[in-house]
Amino acid sequence: MEKKFLIFFSSVFLIIFYCLLPNTYNLKVRADECDTPSSLNLNQISGCLTKLNDDLGQISKANQTNKQQLQGLQLQVNNLKTQLNSLSQQLDLKEEEINNRNAKLDEQYQQLSVAIRSFYVESYYPNLLSVLLKSTNAQEALFQARLYMFLSRRNRNAIVNLVNDLNDLTKSKDELDKNITQLTAIKGKIDEQADFLAGEVAKASAYEQQLTNKISSLTARQQEILTAKAEVFQTSVGEVPLADDPAASPNYNPGFSPAFAVFSFGAPHRKGLSQYGAWGRAKSGQSAEDILHAYYGGGIEIKKDYSTSININVQGYGSYNIEDYVKRIYEMPSSWTDNDSAALRAQAVAARSYGLAYTNNGSGSICATENCQVFQPGEKGGAWSAAVDATRGWVLVANGQPFSAWYAASSGGYNFSYTSNGYSTPGIWDTKCGNRTCWTNDAYEKIAASPWFYKAWYKERDGSTCGRSHPWLTEEEFADILNAWVVFSKGSDEDHKHVTPTDTGCWGGDPYSISQMKDKANSLSGSYSSISSVSVDYSSDGSTNSVRVSTNNGEVSISGSDFKTIYNLRAPGKISIKSSLFNLEKK
Repeated sequence: MEKKFLIFFSSVFLIIFYCLLPNTYNLKVRADECDTPSSLNLNQISGCLTKLNDDLGQISKANQTNKQQLQGLQLQVNNLKTQLNSLSQQLDLKEEEINNRNAKLDEQYQQLSVAIRSFYVESYYPNLLSVLLKSTNAQEALFQARLYMFLSRRNRNAIVNLVNDLNDLTKSKDELDKNITQLTAIKGKIDEQADFLAGEVAKASAYEQQLTNKISSLTARQQEILTAKAEVFQTSVGEVPLADDPAASPNYNPGFSPAFAVFSFGAPHRKGLSQYGAWGRAKSGQSAEDILHAYYGGGIEIKKDYSTSININVQGYGSYNIEDYVKRIYEMPSSWTDNDSAALRAQAVAARSYGLAYTNNGSGSICATENCQVFQPGEKGGAWSAAVDATRGWVLVANGQPFSAWYAASSGGYNFSYTSNGYSTPGIWDTKCGNRTCWTNDAYEKIAASPWFYKAWYKERDGSTCGRSHPWLTEEEFADILNAWVVFSKGSDEDHKHVTPTDTGCWGGDPYSISQMKDKANSLSGSYSSISSVSVDYSSDGSTNSVRVSTNNGEVSISGSDFKTIYNLRAPGKISIKSSLFNLEKK
């Protein structure tokens, strides 16, 4: 085809030049098994397999997140495949159009060749003067002259029109060629992206399996430690002294440096109403309704005429009318009377709703401990009873039924979503601005001066500490946490079993000593001995996303959930991380 074009263009140029046409034309074309040794004999081990600890829950959450991400990636891959099919169809259409145009060019070529040949032959006719001289009379001469000029103009115009049409067709073909080149390049890039995403899916799947293997490889002893240290306990403020402890504050001086400690934001399940947050909101002028909608969502119904004749059966105490039952709930200090006791009123509605939901409108029974709601046989009285009376018949309802209104002392500034009766509460940053940008300064729990808001844990709830008087670690102890992470991540299943606290008098077992852990880590990928800086990254969903540590062996980055697991498995005594939202400090 290219040779045909070359011959054709050459012929046209020569003929146009020969005939001295007044215009020239540009014809250029553009181009774990859970088995406890009897010798350990710890009382706590009885419940080690009945529930997973918060950290294992976080790993499971990470697994679920991975699955969702994998699904999202797979959707993208499928999307790209659809786009590739569409592009291939477009390419086929372009190629078909080019073939059609090539056929038209062949047809035009044949037509133009005839016209050129005719004009070439005519160019050898006698010129106009000789035609006139050979005419026998003026009339014949005029006729011959007009005929000559007509044929000349017709053939010249035919050449010009065909050349212009040929030029347009050639330009169009050039543009189509460019489009094909561009589409092919795009297709190649999308193929690369699809391959990359497929690789990411494979990596995520492998990581998910790795996490699953880690969980299954945990021994009964390790599960016991994690259950005790990362306990997702249900607790409320109640009528007890503030849970403040100077040693648990970041301002505490441990007497050595460098020193390292992890501070948890909040401690319990972090779902539903935050009691300290509700008090902070009341201090900020919010009403009981505002507080309830903030924690349970704008879609929850606050029904203010719910039946007050329902009786609640309290295990060990008998039956009480719903309103009398709520007056005996000891979950929030009566001193929290800011803004017409808005926090107490919101708590009364939450307690009433929870009791009705738990017992299915009185058809079942409810326990009297914090595992349900703290109940005492005598009325609490004072501002609490007044708040109960002020909200008489107020119940949170979802889909026609009482909503299980969870609550706890502190969420650390972020409240997780949960679902009951087919209704889901929102996941929220419990801050004045409604997001993370003003956390932590404008967190409502901080406004209420919650001692649970930012706390380093080194005691169990019964006060035991395994001999530790504060939560701070020495540089050697903190480096040992990092070495334990290496061993747990890269060592054998047998190595995993030795990742437990070194104080066997408290936890028992057969842990690697600090020096043994360091040697084992060194044999795997290098050990750590000194730390120059520590920092964390937070995710938008209220968790610590990653921990970064600058060490003698370079910078280390560990996912928040993995760090929490290793820290709770290896940190000495009762030192632990209680929340998935935490910070790491060095002094």
